Amino acid sequence: MLRVLVLSAFLVLSCNPKAQDSPKSDALSVEFALPKKLKEISGIALSKDKNTIWAIEDQGNKNVIYGLDRQGKQIADVLVENAENRDWEDITADAQGNMYIGDFGNNDNDRQDLSILKVDLKEASQKAAKVTQTTTFHYEGQTEFPPKKSNWLYDCEAFVEKDGYFYLFTKNRSKGFDGTFLVFQVPNKAGDFEAKLVAKLKLQGGYSDAAITSAAINSRNQIILLTHKNIYMLSTFFDKNFETAVIQKTPLNHNSQKEAVVFLDDKTLLIADEKDGKEGGNVYKFSLK
Repeated sequence: MLRVLVLSAFLVLSCNPKAQDSPKSDALSVEFALPKKLKEISGIALSKDKNTIWAIEDQGNKNVIYGLDRQGKQIADVLVENAENRDWEDITADAQGNMYIGDFGNNDNDRQDLSILKVDLKEASQKAAKVTQTTTFHYEGQTEFPPKKSNWLYDCEAFVEKDGYFYLFTKNRSKGFDGTFLVFQVPNKAGDFEAKLVAKLKLQGGYSDAAITSAAINSRNQIILLTHKNIYMLSTFFDKNFETAVIQKTPLNHNSQKEAVVFLDDKTLLIADEKDGKEGGNVYKFSLK
């Protein structure tokens, strides 16, 4: 298995010990409340001009991408005409502004129809959009559907695109959760592929601390991994053929069902959580230190 070093701030650690918390950052600030119809938000992305926040929901919801302005007002309701929302779990953009939906939610680790959908989503005035590229895949190393519950490592709610490849960060649903997650690489092209395992990493803590629900990448190639309680910055990941990674943990000091993250700029995040009773259902702004 690939050797991984876990570093935090400027302290170098070895053998995958617990990553140290970064200095406390500013608290999450509520940017706006989500529209009531977005009760089960699962991913957010920004339009190329950053004026529109695109949002999706997960399994059991419509094959629709919702557009919000920067104040949270719903300005678009875009039907994806030639797709079914099996379990849309994240949405991301490439450097050219093309939009991709990750239809790879896999709670029971038994799906064999995982896909990433490229959508011709360009502007908030659209009433409909079409899938223009479908990338289907299966995971390297998975031979049972589902595997034993001690090896439920094949759910996914988080991905990014870089230089013609998608990088998927899996959500551990194993019995005896220990924070382990897998990173897979899939070509950004039409076709059916085996997702290549490029790293096996580990976050410390329980499920709310370390189960990954979304990912985002900035222009510095820094990746943010989101959990219910924390963010983790993954840097130097693309160096040395993925043999090393630097992981820095930042507690959000706030526990909710956070499901979506995107970079507003290289140092600022927008984070969205699901509505749960009187809690959540917001988009938050968070500044990285």
